[in-house]
Amino acid sequence: MRKTLMGIAIGSAVALGAVAPAHAISDTTADLSVLHGIPDTTVDVYVNGDLTLDDFEPGDLAGPLDLPAGDYEVAITAPDAADASSPILGPVTLTLEANASYTAVAHLDEGGAPTVTAFANDISQTAAGEGRLTVRHTAAAPAVDVLAGGSPVIEGLVNPDEASLDLAPGTISAAVAAAGTTDPVIGPADVTIEEGVLTIVYAWGSLEDDTLALAVQTIDGLHSAPHGVNSGTGGQLAERDMLLQSLLLIGVFAVAAASVTGVVVARSRAGR
Repeated sequence: MRKTLMGIAIGSAVALGAVAPAHAISDTTADLSVLHGIPDTTVDVYVNGDLTLDDFEPGDLAGPLDLPAGDYEVAITAPDAADASSPILGPVTLTLEANASYTAVAHLDEGGAPTVTAFANDISQTAAGEGRLTVRHTAAAPAVDVLAGGSPVIEGLVNPDEASLDLAPGTISAAVAAAGTTDPVIGPADVTIEEGVLTIVYAWGSLEDDTLALAVQTIDGLHSAPHGVNSGTGGQLAERDMLLQSLLLIGVFAVAAASVTGVVVARSRAGR
């Protein structure tokens, strides 16, 4: 079976994991990753008529690949198809702009029909000491709320929309519930937010068929100077997420307690 250079490169990237340096792109190229979010369907993926992903399994994430900017024709076929002449989805044209990052997702629309959505990934710099969380609804399901620690932090997200938050680093217990409710239909699952990293969470599958699942993609290299400074104390953070505000207050109290302890120890030593 034919293997293109693109396919080999994507396979290599998958072997190295899903973390993509944002600086891989240039003024003439773009990054492209591909997520398979259609349940119970193994497929082959053709790009510009060439077999690019062979036996692509549901939930698999391939890439990123640094590609010249331009238009690419993507067709998804049954596994082991002779060519792309009889796709089960597509062909669709993806337009990649230079110096940008994309993830093409084969998924179900709200009504359960297969479709392809090309998402542009926000790889702009984060504030020092913050990471970015993006949630994408690509499941055959109505509008959902995203919960962190049981409280909604993103509300009314519909297929195929997305929502983003810049947050202080840490681990969030995330879940997805039908809009206006707090009973999870996906999760809860721990999602790690890292400084200078874009973490993208996809809800995919079908609510009716009980195949809902999460997929996670990370893209690093979004640091702004100085690196590693924990400055996630902005008022906008507290406004977005009461849970994270509570965690922040706990941290402040811990620092204050440590300071008081230090003062007591110092005075005790001075009094000896």
